[in-house]
Amino acid sequence: MSNTPENIIWHQATVTRARREQLNGHKSCVLWFTGLSGAGKSTLAHAVEERLHQFGCRTFVLDGDNVRHGLCSDLGFSEADRKENIRRIGEVAKLMMEAGLIVMTAFISPFRADREAVRNLMPHGDFLEIYCQASLEVCEARDVKGLYKKARAGEIKNYTGISSPYEPPLTPELIVDTGRQQLGDCVRQVIDVLRLRRILPASPYALPTQCS
Repeated sequence: MSNTPENIIWHQATVTRARREQLNGHKSCVLWFTGLSGAGKSTLAHAVEERLHQFGCRTFVLDGDNVRHGLCSDLGFSEADRKENIRRIGEVAKLMMEAGLIVMTAFISPFRADREAVRNLMPHGDFLEIYCQASLEVCEARDVKGLYKKARAGEIKNYTGISSPYEPPLTPELIVDTGRQQLGDCVRQVIDVLRLRRILPASPYALPTQCS
C-alpha cells in the first residue's frame, strides 16, 4: 500500500481532549510567544509555566533553541528553513494541546504568514498569540549571546532585526511590554488572559502577587 494521503486516516481516540481537560481541571491551548531575539520570550514562557505548575496545571514549553537540538536540527536559518521550523512546531504544539496541555512556544517566528498558518491549524480560540514587545535597542543591550554584534559585523546572515525583517503581529491576543515591564507584571497579564478566556477556572486559582 502506497503512503498517499487517501490511505492515511486519522484515528479517533476514545480518550478525547475534552476528557483530558476534565481530568486536568483546566482547558488546553497554545500560547505562542513571539518577538525579537532578546525580547524575553523564553524567560516569560518559563515564568508563566512555573506559575501554572504551582497552580497544578499540566504544561510544556517548546523553546526555540531546545527544539533545534533535535526535532529541527536539520534546519538552517534560511527563509524556507524558518518556515519549516515554525510549521513543525505548530504541528507538535497542536498534538500536545490535544493531549490536554497548556503549550507555550518561545520562537522569534518573524513572519506573519507563518504564524497565521499555525493559527489556522487550531480550532478557533485555541491559539493565543502573545507579542513580547521590546525595542531593538533593548534587545541588543540584553544580547548575552553576542549574536546581534556578530550580525552587525556580517558574521551571521539573515538575522532577524538586522539583516532579516521581523513582522510584528497586527491583532495579537496580548501585547506584553517586555522591554519595560517587570517579569512578574508580564506573568500576571498572561494569567489574566487565561482566566478571562476560561482556560483556567476562576477558582481555586488565584492571581500571583509576584513572579518567583
